[in-house]
Amino acid sequence: MRVRIGAGLALVLAGVTALAACSSSGSSTTASGSSTAGTSGAFAGQIGSVPAEATGAEHAGTITVASLTTNAPTWILPIVPGANNSVFNNYEFGYQMYRPLYWLVNGVEPTETASMSLANEPTWSNGDKTVSITLKSNYKWSNGKALTSQDVLFWYYLLKAAVKESPANWAPYTPDLGIPDDVASVSAPSATTVTFNLKTAVNPEWFMEDMIGVIQPLPSGSWDIDATGGKPVTDWATNPADAQKIYDYLAAASKSLSTYATNPLWQVTDGPYQLTSYTPSNGAFTMKPSTTYGGPHATTESDYQVIPYTSDQAEYDAVKDGKVDFGYVPLGNVPQLGTLSSSYNDFGYSSWSWSYIAYNFKDTTGDFSNIIDKLYVRQALAHLEDEQGYIKAFFNGAGSQAFGPVPSSPESPFSPSNALTNPYPFSTADAASILKANGWSVVPNGTDSCIKPGTGAGECGAGIPAGTKLEWNVYYGTDPAVLGEQTQDWASEAKTVGITMNLASSTFNYMIANYDNPASPKTEDKWAMEDFGGFTNSTYPTTLGVFNSQGSSNIGSYSDPEADKLIEASVTSSDPAAVKSEAQYLTTQQPGLFQPNPDGGFGTASIVVWKKSVSGTQQSIEGLTQDIYNPEYWFLTQ
Repeated sequence: MRVRIGAGLALVLAGVTALAACSSSGSSTTASGSSTAGTSGAFAGQIGSVPAEATGAEHAGTITVASLTTNAPTWILPIVPGANNSVFNNYEFGYQMYRPLYWLVNGVEPTETASMSLANEPTWSNGDKTVSITLKSNYKWSNGKALTSQDVLFWYYLLKAAVKESPANWAPYTPDLGIPDDVASVSAPSATTVTFNLKTAVNPEWFMEDMIGVIQPLPSGSWDIDATGGKPVTDWATNPADAQKIYDYLAAASKSLSTYATNPLWQVTDGPYQLTSYTPSNGAFTMKPSTTYGGPHATTESDYQVIPYTSDQAEYDAVKDGKVDFGYVPLGNVPQLGTLSSSYNDFGYSSWSWSYIAYNFKDTTGDFSNIIDKLYVRQALAHLEDEQGYIKAFFNGAGSQAFGPVPSSPESPFSPSNALTNPYPFSTADAASILKANGWSVVPNGTDSCIKPGTGAGECGAGIPAGTKLEWNVYYGTDPAVLGEQTQDWASEAKTVGITMNLASSTFNYMIANYDNPASPKTEDKWAMEDFGGFTNSTYPTTLGVFNSQGSSNIGSYSDPEADKLIEASVTSSDPAAVKSEAQYLTTQQPGLFQPNPDGGFGTASIVVWKKSVSGTQQSIEGLTQDIYNPEYWFLTQ
């Protein structure tokens, strides 16, 4: 699973880029990000390809999409807390009803699809301290009212109230950087224009893609109430207490999952769909096309229905039986793709994301916090990971290596040199040598202990008493299966050099709600490491919010002054190499165990499949590998 960062980071497995050549078919991408193809018209992936959009009659119906019960949407208000921040809440569910200002993916490319953005390109002035946004005229709310600058301001003031109440109320929030802390003032000079005046100069690319890019305008004419059936609250822009009351009311409604499909609040949308049913027990939902949606879509629109399954195996069985239009094949079943070829197309591509095992730098159990803050320990742990072996054994070849927050594939101009060459190649001998050189006994298949306490050369380091054991707990997600497979193999290799990892499985939703220090400080000493999946990068791949000390998605409380400095430079400097320097440093420092990047889709490690009786734009199907859902483009061919 993945979590969302900034404009594009999402928990799972958050740059203008040119991607690597896909395969021998001759497919490529244009500078604008639109797919072009070879003579077959197909867009080739690392596995399979996406055929050209079908011509001829388009038919409407109900297009079904597979999911997992463990990934059920749990939040509907477009101000998403860290504990609910996932690709499922955002891309599969929320973005169908409430669109962001800028659509920052195009097929497999992390570039903007301008035709799907609610606003025109922002204009900058005042030394990159003032930015103006002009809304397009073709978007409106499902109640017929125009989408206006007041709706953007409404989002901003409710967001400001939300983070004042708690920083955890908005996942991308970082104190003193970006929205709202770096905003000196915001105004609406006209019904279609919003202007932000900032306190400090920022990197325009970062601010557009990771800050204003994630703004989801809210229907101010319908939601400016603080009680069901209440009168409009008109002072939300000038009275913070009023904005707080409105936010609290809407947030409380968002917690009431059983009323999602019946509460009139959630029927006012600006996206391509409106919710018609939702089942809290398993996350099943159905949406109907919004007749007022002003963005691009298929000529003949269909209902969108998400069908949850209890496991990857249950989902795969449903695909084999032809029960869903869009689904996935888990990486363990990739060798069986040929058995589906008569009825399904398949496509695999690495996502613009990173997977990792998060380290908890605040877990004091067994002095773990003092162990894991030592770089040499993290280097030894990195040497115990056999990335190429995982790709072969667990991914069935469907993936690529990744050594830091910027993966080796898709390629990007933001890729540092150590994104392409492993700085800590697999070697149990190197791991053992590092531990011995820093004061630890190495007891193969036993448990190492500190035999040279102290802070000098060859000693264990500050805060590690004599006799401290290299032993801690590690939680891993049950879906997809490769999370457990990788974690178990890593723990097995660690045991050969005397590191004892006590493994336990958990669910994605449970981990991101409970093993997340900013969101759940009361459980800081309950976990040492966890593998929930990772993050989906934003188009501009800074890790602001995740690895800076005050980041609201800094799950394990990693804190490094140099990392803070580099991350801040990425968002305040106009230097195009700043974010590359950030990624270079974090790859070296290993704030978590970075894992190989599997082909993805549906928030899991998998190959995307869809029935040959369904078609749509190539980009809308390619985008599933990036956990982006655009069912408004899909149609039945018969």
